[in-house]
Amino acid sequence: MAAVKEFALPDLGEGLTEAQVVRWLVEVGDVVAVDQPVVEVETAKAMVEVPCPYGGVVTARFGEEGAELPVGAPLLTVAVGETESSPGTESAPDEGSGNVLVGYGTQAPAPRRARVRRPQVPQPVPRPDDGAVWSDTPVGGGHSTAGARAEDPVPAKVAVISPLVRRIARERGVDLARVRGSGPEGLILRADVERATAAAESAPRAVSPAGGERIPLRGLRGVVAEKLARSRREIPDASCWVDADATELLAARRAMNEGPGRTKVSLLALLARICTAALAEFPELNSVVDTEAEEIVLLPAVHLGFAAQTPRGLVVPVVRDAHTRGAAGLSAEIARLTEAAREGRITPAELTGGTFTLNNYGVFGVDGSTPIINHPEAAMLGVGRIAPKPWVHQGELAVRQVVQLSLAFDHRVCDGGTAGGFLRYVADCVERPAVLLRTL
Repeated sequence: MAAVKEFALPDLGEGLTEAQVVRWLVEVGDVVAVDQPVVEVETAKAMVEVPCPYGGVVTARFGEEGAELPVGAPLLTVAVGETESSPGTESAPDEGSGNVLVGYGTQAPAPRRARVRRPQVPQPVPRPDDGAVWSDTPVGGGHSTAGARAEDPVPAKVAVISPLVRRIARERGVDLARVRGSGPEGLILRADVERATAAAESAPRAVSPAGGERIPLRGLRGVVAEKLARSRREIPDASCWVDADATELLAARRAMNEGPGRTKVSLLALLARICTAALAEFPELNSVVDTEAEEIVLLPAVHLGFAAQTPRGLVVPVVRDAHTRGAAGLSAEIARLTEAAREGRITPAELTGGTFTLNNYGVFGVDGSTPIINHPEAAMLGVGRIAPKPWVHQGELAVRQVVQLSLAFDHRVCDGGTAGGFLRYVADCVERPAVLLRTL
């Protein structure tokens, strides 16, 4: 008989615990191949196509488009072919390809062995009108009770809030993290959301929000909000800034890009190359603070994040091992990551793991800012617009291309002397790009 495999939403990595179904790529009855993408989901960091590790016929899908599913919730079931079993034993299930998600593969297949069946434990079924859904997923596992491996312990009941309840909560502006569930095992029911809504409406308000538009802090917006708030809570940051004459830097870039067939070097790539050189001189700013050990950890590699505006909001792609790349290599990688981010193809791994961030807010036509450090990093360099301004050059007043550079730094990792030295080094490279020749 055909074996029906349940494929659950895999762990997408980087601390992500849920995803929203954007678009199903298969229908019930479709034949799918091993590692064929079956659904497109949106996490708080990226759009991801999720491949199925089984080949066969799709027998069921779980979750409508727009529904939010937690990691471990079932996505679909697939009839994968014939299996044989002997009395009292159950053959090990086909583990599939192991490549549930590119970059976040499953573990290596476990060795096959006989299993002894254990009696099934009846699971409570909530009332059909309470909007709740039970998941029989064992803690730490991804198989349902109906197909549970016999050596597994009796699965613990893990309640999963239904998409209906989540949608009602979003529409009413209810934070489910603050709602106490009245269902079994603390499950949040529709009635709980309605009570929370009524309590919020009856609570006194200093300012009435009537008529105001509510924008849920979830998804990418929610992650960014939490990260910025955490940065402000945990990092004693300070800022310093300086104006620099970027005329020679612009001239150097024009010279680098002259001639046919040359890889064009962007201004952001030149600034990134200056940052990696400055971090080699002042490694304290490429570090993290281990609060538990009460130690500053100097990092051996520079993974350079840079701010990029996309239709989904502001994201920070990361150039891995930026300290090993020249200006042309940095320019090519920055262009690749920016295009992927704007098209929604960037992976969660490409948005995390940065050790220092470069923020070029000058593209928005502003001169200066006080950057918020990208937690848990130790510093961020902000670059304003380059604009013609009066400047004393070689003892005479002239019109030069001037830029404001701002550095936000964690005062735990260094004092103002180190931060000022870093910023002055960056400004010197901007004003006299030949300074970089010392690091080549």
